[in-house]
Amino acid sequence: MDEPTSSPVLVQPGEKRGCPEDEEEVILPKRAKVEDEHENGAPLPPQQQDDEDEPEGEPNDDGEEEGETFADMMKHGLTEVDVGICNYVSNHEGFSGILKERYSDFVVNEISKEGKIIHLDDLTIPKELQEEAAAEEKQLNECNILTEEQKKQLGDLQLFKNKESSVSIEGDDSKDKRTQVHKAIKTQFPGLETKTEEKDGRKFIVAYHAAGKKALAEVKTSAAPRKHFWPRNRGSFCHFVLYKENRDTMDAINVLSKFLRLRPNMFSYMGTKDKRAITVQEIAVLKITAERLAHLNKCLMNLKLGNFSYKNHPLKLGELQGNHFTVVIRNISGTDTQVHQAVTSLKQTGFINYYGMQRFGTTAVPTQQVGRAILKNDWNQVVDLILKPRPGAEKEFLVRCREEWAKTQDPEAALKKLPNKRCVEGQLLRGLSKFGKKNIVTAFGLIPRNNRLMYIHSYQSVVWNTMVSRRIEAFGLKAVEGDLVLQGTKAHILSEEEAKSHSIHDIVMPLPGYDVIYPSHHVGKGYRELLSSDGLDIDNMRHKVKDYSLAGAYRRVLIRPSDVNWEVIQYDDPKISLVHTDFEKMENKPAPVFNKEGKYRALRLEFSLPPSTYATMAVREVLKLDTSIKKQTQLNTTWLN
Repeated sequence: MDEPTSSPVLVQPGEKRGCPEDEEEVILPKRAKVEDEHENGAPLPPQQQDDEDEPEGEPNDDGEEEGETFADMMKHGLTEVDVGICNYVSNHEGFSGILKERYSDFVVNEISKEGKIIHLDDLTIPKELQEEAAAEEKQLNECNILTEEQKKQLGDLQLFKNKESSVSIEGDDSKDKRTQVHKAIKTQFPGLETKTEEKDGRKFIVAYHAAGKKALAEVKTSAAPRKHFWPRNRGSFCHFVLYKENRDTMDAINVLSKFLRLRPNMFSYMGTKDKRAITVQEIAVLKITAERLAHLNKCLMNLKLGNFSYKNHPLKLGELQGNHFTVVIRNISGTDTQVHQAVTSLKQTGFINYYGMQRFGTTAVPTQQVGRAILKNDWNQVVDLILKPRPGAEKEFLVRCREEWAKTQDPEAALKKLPNKRCVEGQLLRGLSKFGKKNIVTAFGLIPRNNRLMYIHSYQSVVWNTMVSRRIEAFGLKAVEGDLVLQGTKAHILSEEEAKSHSIHDIVMPLPGYDVIYPSHHVGKGYRELLSSDGLDIDNMRHKVKDYSLAGAYRRVLIRPSDVNWEVIQYDDPKISLVHTDFEKMENKPAPVFNKEGKYRALRLEFSLPPSTYATMAVREVLKLDTSIKKQTQLNTTWLN
């Protein structure tokens, strides 16, 4: 998986291409995430989610430009060393460059479980799918299942012209014939639903409105494609490729849900994708036609849907084989020789498989501190860390909310300061208001489960990063006695003799939990010391609240990217895109042309990674540069000035 959600760096003017639906409020589905579900295995930290619906670079509620305060906020942000990211594996000389100066500098294409890189290259509906649906609809209409009188009653019901709330039609003894009546009503009268009821031993098909008057008026006047008809021989799930720009996956699915009037959990996917990027991934949705999905291309910006097919199965998290990245690093200082050495090392040796900075939030209170308090069962500290005032610039309403909480400890009063109650602070305050300050565990439960688990996964990630840095410093890039390797799903401790036949690429390190073993050398003992210093018992990682019990897992120490390609390009206009996207290719827009004597130099880097690994950590190994937003913002501010 790739970059978990947002890594905001100052956006260049003119890049935002917003669409009207951006401003409508959408409710995030309460869908649990597992560690590998994000392309990098990490959901977006709540501190970033608070502002997720705010357009970048536009005035906030207080008339301030977000870009003007962001650099100030980052003065209090984390650097790599703060989260255990300390080492490199190569010996080339590093050089500077700017990552994600524009969201179009970071392109992610999902790799399917069959190993195929997924592209958007066809917006049309396959002819055979159209013919199949038309044939069955024609067959239904020709059967004359409904009498003219029944059609008139149903038509009046559909348009609210009769006083009845439903129309009953006596059904045949044959279930097949009753099914045909159900289909005929739904096909010929969009907006009506049907059910079978039994009265006095006879069966009736009852037609009724599926929603309110306003919603059905919209169905009628906008001539929306039929919603209910579904041919028997068609797979129940429409699979399609979703191309998105500068949106995260859940945001995109919320938008599609609104337009289709569906619950977001009708959609399934193999991994979530970064917001600040152009990404291409496969999505599946239950019983929605390709026609209805294709229709959305006319009214959505920054989202495109295509490559439609019908299948009998949804998609599952983690099913993907990985992600293919195209990354542009602008304004590089390295010579061609330095770049060649750096990328050759990445290809041959790889990079340390650290959890990237996106895992740990962007504000002065890192997510792992909240996770540690949860694991310690210190719920007062959990509330304090999430709600207390913090240094650094934040949106004014969040500052007011925190000040109110610090002053009054009154959840309702603090909640009134928030225009958007969906942020983590708002959800926690709602819980405290509803259940009281003596029931913090229950109140905290109002925060969606994936956000709650993100805190403790963040703590595990810091421990893993820290211990892997110690492992590299202690033993370098060779397998040693006491290291762990996987045999199937179980870990095995290497003997001195076994270590001779293994390489560093075989070695795994555990995330702390109750169902893992630790290396038998002194780095393994370091886990116990680190957790003990944090007030935790490594032998007791089960929690009173089952959700917060940590089983642990194993993660490879080094990752070697595949399909590595690169070129140094020169260009004159810093505002132009340097990647030819899938959508631009379909629009027959020309590929970017590079000037050999251009004013600026950039490294265009392509590679593929397995799920739950971070592309920014691969780029870090190439540049030997801190990838934290704090450091990148400083670079970007200098560059823009």
